[in-house]
Amino acid sequence: MAAHFGRRLRKGAATTAVAAAAVAALSASQAPGVTTDDQARQTTGAQPTPDVQDDGTATGNSRYYTDLPPLQSPNPEPSPGGTGPIGTGEAEAGIPATVLDAYKKAEAALRESKPGCNLPWQLLAAIGKVESGQARGGRVDASGTTYSPILGPKLDGNGFALISDTDNGAYDGDSGYDRAVGPMQFIPSTWAWAGRDGNGDGKKDPNNVYDAALAAGHYLCRAGHDMSVQAQMNASILSYNNSTAYLNTVLSWLEYYRKGTHEVPDGTGSLPSHSSDDSSGAGPSPSPSPSTPATPKPDTTKPKPKPTSPKPTPSTPGGGSPSPSPSPTPPTPTPPTPTPPTPTPTPPTPTETVDHLADAGTGKLTATAGDTFTEKVTVQPETKSDKAVAKVRIRFAIVGDTDATFVGGEKYATLVTNNAGTATAPAVVAGETTGDFTVRATVVGRVLPGLDYTATVTPRQADTLARTSDTELTCVPGGEFADQVEVKATYRGAVADGVGATATLVKSLLDPTENDKGPYFKDADGKPVRTLKDLKTDADGLLKLPKLYADDTTGTFLLRINTTGGATLTVELKVAAAAS
Repeated sequence: MAAHFGRRLRKGAATTAVAAAAVAALSASQAPGVTTDDQARQTTGAQPTPDVQDDGTATGNSRYYTDLPPLQSPNPEPSPGGTGPIGTGEAEAGIPATVLDAYKKAEAALRESKPGCNLPWQLLAAIGKVESGQARGGRVDASGTTYSPILGPKLDGNGFALISDTDNGAYDGDSGYDRAVGPMQFIPSTWAWAGRDGNGDGKKDPNNVYDAALAAGHYLCRAGHDMSVQAQMNASILSYNNSTAYLNTVLSWLEYYRKGTHEVPDGTGSLPSHSSDDSSGAGPSPSPSPSTPATPKPDTTKPKPKPTSPKPTPSTPGGGSPSPSPSPTPPTPTPPTPTPPTPTPTPPTPTETVDHLADAGTGKLTATAGDTFTEKVTVQPETKSDKAVAKVRIRFAIVGDTDATFVGGEKYATLVTNNAGTATAPAVVAGETTGDFTVRATVVGRVLPGLDYTATVTPRQADTLARTSDTELTCVPGGEFADQVEVKATYRGAVADGVGATATLVKSLLDPTENDKGPYFKDADGKPVRTLKDLKTDADGLLKLPKLYADDTTGTFLLRINTTGGATLTVELKVAAAAS
């Protein structure tokens, strides 16, 4: 983007010094994560491979606007009373009402369907500004559809990607090559799978700002990307248009809109004037300054005679007038050299003041499988002097081999610290996987050590087992027991569901080893087994054992059932010959 930066500043800034200050201020203060690689690949002038049909981006690396936001911070509202001139910052910060509403509705929809993406509407606004100048300043009807299609250049390989027609001209009106379409500039082949119905009219129209904004949000959030992680956000933006210059421009507008914006009437938004290819279709370009006439060079081929000046006659003592002297030639005024304005230092953001993360009273994290942890992770970012910092984004993540999640089913959550400077993670819901895992807290936008909390999931437990029937369990030799053993598990008087259990036919009360004779169960192949493992109580705490069979041995035998948590129950089984 270096070439475009220079072009823009030569046309819009008064001096080279102002231009340098502008670029420095943008690089330093407006776009964290922005790179300044002068060798970055530009969209314009790329040499595509002739047989490449689709580069995998949303826009096909089509043309985009390169105008950068003003250096001044935007005002959140227009000038008081709506009177008086509107400053550059105010005009650029204004987003047409319908377009702004579409961005915010898309953010709300993504918050419900993909909460782990943490998509800010300002990112959609930044892309909309770069792609179409906010739908050409908000030239949309009441439903959000543009009055006329917004089309990019033909993607015919001439300075852009080569993408032959994929929609038979249905979206872009071109049956030879594809073009980027609509306020968010989707190419037809991408819209075919990424298109969404954002305004509920039953259609997916790339020329409708509600549909296009929602589609852009889903496109950015695919593959599990989290926009609160800078590297993942960068990857999503580059997937929209694979250009470092494009990434830097979008990030600049993102940070600008985050500092403040307001809505303006549809059709009155400011229009960009420079594009990545500087073509006439990008909008009007400023007129060049009139050329300064060249100063003629002096003729040095002949020596010049020295001019002879008459000597002044001194005044006479008698008061006579002196001889006239030639009038002195007035000096040629030197135009003042403009002094570049001194950039106003930008105060550090709350995030930039954070030195470390500290715990804010988190208790021990322990829960039974399937239950919700009663304790929540609470942290506070602090300065070097250990002062808590408000309005800092904290990212919480569940790490490790576990099926535990935050409430809502997500493994990531991003929250902003409150006025007291603390952020509390959502409650954690334990899964069925027991053991330890980690809840990690990090500061978004800073490379600082995170805080790790060990969370433990314990197995479900039962402290009491009881038979659901008091029927005596009897059988004749070589027969099968008429009744199956069923027990109910409870824990502290409540139903103990999902509790693990084993059932073993033991030798005696004092010898819990497996018996080698007497009653038995059958395995899948019909062979005798006398120990059953990996049993679990159902949702009502009930456990019903398979049928029992008897061999030819008579007598009284014992079945012992043990559960996680220590509950034990011993059941008598009698094998006796039938009465004559």
